[in-house]
Amino acid sequence: MNERLNKFKTDSTQFWSSRSKKQKGTIIGSIIAVILLAAALTFFLTRTTYVPLFTDLTLEEAAQVKTSLDGLAVDYQIGTGGTSISVPEDQLESLKLQLASEGVPSGAGDGYSTFWNNAGFGMTDNEFNVLQLSAMQTELANLIRQIDGVNDASVMIALPETGVFLNDSSQEPTATVILQTALGHQFSEDQIKTLYNLVAMSVPNLKQENIVITNQYSEDFTLVDTGSSSSIVADQMMIKEKIERDLQRQVQSLLGSLMGAGKVVVSVTTDIDFSKENRQEDLLTPVDEENMQGIIISAQNISETYTGTGAAATGEPEADTTTDNFTTYNEGTFGDGEYERVEEQLNYGVNEIQREISESPYKIRDLGIQVVVEPPTPDDPATLPAGLTEDVEAMLSTIVRTTIDKSSTGTLTEEQVGEKIVVSVQQLHGMSVDTAEEKPFIPWWAYVIGGILLAAIVLLVLYIMRARKKREEEEELALIEEQEELIVEEIQTEDDSEATVRRKQLENMAKEKPEEFAKLLRTWIAED
Repeated sequence: MNERLNKFKTDSTQFWSSRSKKQKGTIIGSIIAVILLAAALTFFLTRTTYVPLFTDLTLEEAAQVKTSLDGLAVDYQIGTGGTSISVPEDQLESLKLQLASEGVPSGAGDGYSTFWNNAGFGMTDNEFNVLQLSAMQTELANLIRQIDGVNDASVMIALPETGVFLNDSSQEPTATVILQTALGHQFSEDQIKTLYNLVAMSVPNLKQENIVITNQYSEDFTLVDTGSSSSIVADQMMIKEKIERDLQRQVQSLLGSLMGAGKVVVSVTTDIDFSKENRQEDLLTPVDEENMQGIIISAQNISETYTGTGAAATGEPEADTTTDNFTTYNEGTFGDGEYERVEEQLNYGVNEIQREISESPYKIRDLGIQVVVEPPTPDDPATLPAGLTEDVEAMLSTIVRTTIDKSSTGTLTEEQVGEKIVVSVQQLHGMSVDTAEEKPFIPWWAYVIGGILLAAIVLLVLYIMRARKKREEEEELALIEEQEELIVEEIQTEDDSEATVRRKQLENMAKEKPEEFAKLLRTWIAED
């Protein structure tokens, strides 16, 4: 056993001493890389991954879950603030079923179940009212918690005392709600309106003006009257900003494709008509618009002809002088005569049009576009291609013509359109560009492990190739040495004397074993 150990030690020492410094560094680096790779793989493959079991818990609910997990001997982690609890990923589903069967967490209150559990035959009216109010507050808080952005809610309801007579109660019910909102969550007007309606509809005779809703930061959630002037102005400003932002993005995208990213800055201003008009029109139009005539609906032709003596009476009518109210004609001399009367009556029909027009608001009465273009060489405006400014103005002119409402301004002239467009060429010294931060799909430690693994593989391949080459060289040297050792001794002839044989042996000994030959010479000299 000792011989084997000594032999292994000797071989190892010889192997290490026969290597160069570069080879020694490669071997040490490969060993360290393999050890680090093995340690990293062991860490990431054997570590426990925790996932949330419950989030947004109250302290009472978190205490219930913690007690149940301690009884089940399960590892868990409590999040910051004690509102969330995480468990190993492989135990998540089974723990959810186990805790659900136990009724954990049971919530901050049991609502009306508490009312029914505590109700009894000997309960007084005061006890009944207290339990009913507590159950109402708990149920309302549970409903509010289901709204997005609300982690927890506390509700306090104040009901007036009911007298014997209907006119005894002059007070009105009130409600106060304190919300534990999620960090950074912004409630919309619809969500705030939902909160007010939820509270008002849950309490009898509760008016919205008697409701106060706030959060943990003492921020009031005031219900905005959508019919108020301030709300209308806010809506109009929001619509105006949206229209301007859409136009700005359209122009920015168009000119950015032409000039390049970061070379164009666009600003758009608008004048919006928010008036809404309702009118009724009763129009009469001719059927034949060219001749301005209608269509004949009915026609009547009357023709009278008379020939003979005793023509019609002549003279002028006299004024009425009697109460009989009739006209007398003077008599005269009558002779032969003719009488003819032709009468034609035509009734034309026209188009009768009745219109009830309701014009929607949001008409763009005026528009202004300001553009700043940076030349290819920022500090040299002469590097801007010739005619590019005119092309930009022509593009913007088209946008202005198609965007402005023509019913209020009519057809715009070239001069009027030019007054609404400003194109400036100068260097941009800074732009506020919003760049979205891209999250890598692969974590950084994966790249580190991949690099270490790749380096270890490359070092191992190089080491194996060099070791194989070294072994082949050693085998070639060993083969050459074996060939040199196979030297055929000279055949002694009978004529060789004993002195000749000894001389040849001494020569061979001096070549093959010089140390022993030197010892032999020293021995002969000492004997002499």
